Amino acid sequence: MPGIAGFFQSVRVDADPSTLDRMLSCLKHHPADETQVLPGLTSFHAGCTARPSALREARNAAGNVTLFLYGELRTGEQTLRSLPALYESEGWQILEKLNGWFVGLLVDARKNEVVLFNDRYGLGRIYWHQNANGFYFSSEAKSLLQVLPETKRLDERGVAEWLSCGCVLQNRTLFAGISLLPPGSAWTLARDGSITRHHYFNPESWESQSPLPAGEYYARLKDVFPRVLGNYLNGSLPVAMSLTGGLDGRMIMSWAGRSPKSLPCYTFNGPVRDCADVKIARRVADVCGQRHQTIPLQRDFFAAFPALAAQSVSITDGAMDVTGAAELYLNRQAEGIAPVRLTGNYGSEILRRYIAFRPRALPAALFAPEFLPRLQEAAQTYTGESAGNRLSFIAFKQVPWHHYARFAIEQSQLTLRSPYLDNELVALAFRAPPEAAASHEPSLRLIADGNPVLGRIPTDRGLTYPADRLANRLKRPVQEFLAKAEYAYDYGMPDWLARIDRRLSPLRLEKLFLGRQKFCHFRSWYRRELSGFVQEILLDSRSRQRPYLNGAALEPLVAAHIRGTRNATTEIHKLLSLELLHREIGR
Repeated sequence: MPGIAGFFQSVRVDADPSTLDRMLSCLKHHPADETQVLPGLTSFHAGCTARPSALREARNAAGNVTLFLYGELRTGEQTLRSLPALYESEGWQILEKLNGWFVGLLVDARKNEVVLFNDRYGLGRIYWHQNANGFYFSSEAKSLLQVLPETKRLDERGVAEWLSCGCVLQNRTLFAGISLLPPGSAWTLARDGSITRHHYFNPESWESQSPLPAGEYYARLKDVFPRVLGNYLNGSLPVAMSLTGGLDGRMIMSWAGRSPKSLPCYTFNGPVRDCADVKIARRVADVCGQRHQTIPLQRDFFAAFPALAAQSVSITDGAMDVTGAAELYLNRQAEGIAPVRLTGNYGSEILRRYIAFRPRALPAALFAPEFLPRLQEAAQTYTGESAGNRLSFIAFKQVPWHHYARFAIEQSQLTLRSPYLDNELVALAFRAPPEAAASHEPSLRLIADGNPVLGRIPTDRGLTYPADRLANRLKRPVQEFLAKAEYAYDYGMPDWLARIDRRLSPLRLEKLFLGRQKFCHFRSWYRRELSGFVQEILLDSRSRQRPYLNGAALEPLVAAHIRGTRNATTEIHKLLSLELLHREIGR
């Protein structure tokens, strides 16, 4: 993902003039990205590679305090311009006034020091490494790998957590010696090389709020959501709505208040049939008087997959697995509709407290015996981290550790916006009474209050408002069955069913299930369209020699999946991704 990079070097070391250039060149992923070197201090060097519209700069009257910020900011321009002056009197605590996702620097020439900061949810990632020569940071790990050879190896604990949980935990990374700036950080880098680590935001300030009665909570939600949403619809760049069949995008459409044909809508689709998202989104857009178009994943995707998979792993520094290839393919087309993509991402997580990731058991025979305790440790670490306030875990751990992967892929191609991580809305969500936080009812009611017709259109899971309508009770079990049947025929197919499906392959039973809810079908693709690539990567001698793997298990696993006697989709996802990452950092 584009962003900032730099280093604060020890006064005992002379900086290599090419170091910053090499770091910044790693952040360019889009033709519109531009590089700017920021004026700094003695021994401090930094810059930004991004689209110009995403970089903000403000100074105090004397010009000796400068704010540099990259991201998608929802703070007013007047507030932003005032921050350097406020910093003079209030210090780094003024960062709490910022709203959105971002990374940034406050350069204080008076004190010859720099404050490095990110947003309170940690979506604005900062990777960092410190050694005897100084402190190095970047929005992408590859910048550090480029100039710090000692970091160019994978961390065993990080690999185990990524395999088990789908992400690395506790603000660590996949790379040895590289960590993440925690969410809501304000780290002061002083001239003498010392680092003072502050947090300008503490989740306890939201956790300590008293719950609201259900009626008052809904009344406040109905007041806050439309007001907050307006900040995400406005701006100098054209906006398009990425619309699905779920609740959260529809809440946006219900309250967007846009004139007809002023908010283009689009939905991603697969190669089999129009999925439920497409069918429902068309109806929603039509009711709102907006144009809708489908962005299909077409057959040329399979030929492009090897390159797209490698880019997916590279852009996200291994955070996203190879399935991000589909996101790259589709978001590149979406940019042609509008450079800003408005989505309902994070709505179910924040408003309904949905946990999106958990440890997953993997076949022990696939790994080296000495690595297996690491996988068990990963599950134990997750258990400890997920204890406590559920919404805090989601907002301040799940979002930066797990959701970042897909966010980084999307943000590399266009500007992503979602109102569901707006500070005011998240603060309110912490006050939801238990019955509201565990229910679809407030979201459904908000849709119906904004647009009663939209409230009556069933979601992809058959939900309408009010929930006790007869149509809702009849359609929901059908939609739930179709979703579960597709999962069982794709990612979740047990091995015994895979063997039966293989015997019945002439009947092409997948046509009955695939494409109804999802647009990606990697179990089938790894058996057919992508089987050559899977074999080329995983059966290579380099793949078999990775220290955490039992190399002898790779060939039977791949052969069984392609033959159709085993479903190894998840294992293939993970092993392909890690192998591509090994090759990326080994260059």
